[in-house]
Amino acid sequence: MRASVIGATGFAGAELLRLLDGHPQAELAYITSESSTGEDIAAMYPHLRGRIDKQLISMNELEKIAKGSDVIFIALPHGHAMKIGKMLRGSGVKIIDLGGDYRFRDVKVFEKWYKVPHADSEAKAVYGLTELYRKDVAGAELVANPGCYTTCSILALVPLLKAGLIETKGIVVDAKSGTTGAGRGLKLGSLYCSVNENFHAYGVATHRHTPEIEQIYSEFAGEDVVIQFTPHLLPVDRGILATCYAMLKPGVTDADVENAFKEMYGGEFFIRLLGKGACPEIKNIRASNYVDIGWQTDARTGRVIVMSALDNLVKGAAGQAVQNMNVMFGLDETIGLRQLPVYP
Repeated sequence: MRASVIGATGFAGAELLRLLDGHPQAELAYITSESSTGEDIAAMYPHLRGRIDKQLISMNELEKIAKGSDVIFIALPHGHAMKIGKMLRGSGVKIIDLGGDYRFRDVKVFEKWYKVPHADSEAKAVYGLTELYRKDVAGAELVANPGCYTTCSILALVPLLKAGLIETKGIVVDAKSGTTGAGRGLKLGSLYCSVNENFHAYGVATHRHTPEIEQIYSEFAGEDVVIQFTPHLLPVDRGILATCYAMLKPGVTDADVENAFKEMYGGEFFIRLLGKGACPEIKNIRASNYVDIGWQTDARTGRVIVMSALDNLVKGAAGQAVQNMNVMFGLDETIGLRQLPVYP
């Protein structure tokens, strides 16, 4: 498969390059950057030296890129992919967007939360949370790769919502992410002196991943679900930990909770069920496509607390994109992604 990456110089784009280089059936065709056109990618990311010494081109050469590619990954901020996707659709090339442009069933929700008009509202994209929508991904031309917080939060509670074990009102998702989740651009809040020895919430009640999580929760619950979602910035490079709180319905037992997780994820390669009382750690999923899930019930409050951890650049971005690529081309979805986490 000839794979190209539009937006290769961001953190997610660079992670795509690393994973594609290790994929036995993928050949890197073109990589783009508007800010660094003509430069060698290894000059920007020295860890790629000797493996990916490739010149960055402009996405203005989209026709050439499409003709020379079987799949194109778009790793750009929101607002760009919808324009590129509109030009590429129908060309025969498969498209995987790592941004937010195609994630919503209703474009009005996108426009409300992202504050931009949608330029490709007729597109029929498949939501690419692979474990939940594998069959749809397999036949897709355009896949919307989920967000990092959303993947972590959705996988945590969907089994319980699907099984009808928890109340749909009062769900709280409290999540923490490493700084790479904020992107590679220069921001005051991402500077070393701002992040080091610091920890804070941001985007309280306004974060754009909120409606994305609600969309999938609602789908599996069979009714509208509104959540309280609060993200936080951790002083680490990688990793997301989501702690999700929900009220158990009367009569639900620990065995019911355990069975719901096993029924949904028992055969999933990338989801590791740690069981009751286990607390996932971001250290244990670093640089991997794994998701670790643990849970606990609180008889005093009647709540279940589900904790999930993943690497925001891998399962939360590039790894899930490659997983979707594998499914789209009829391959074993674990190819190129079976690496154990890096530890320590």
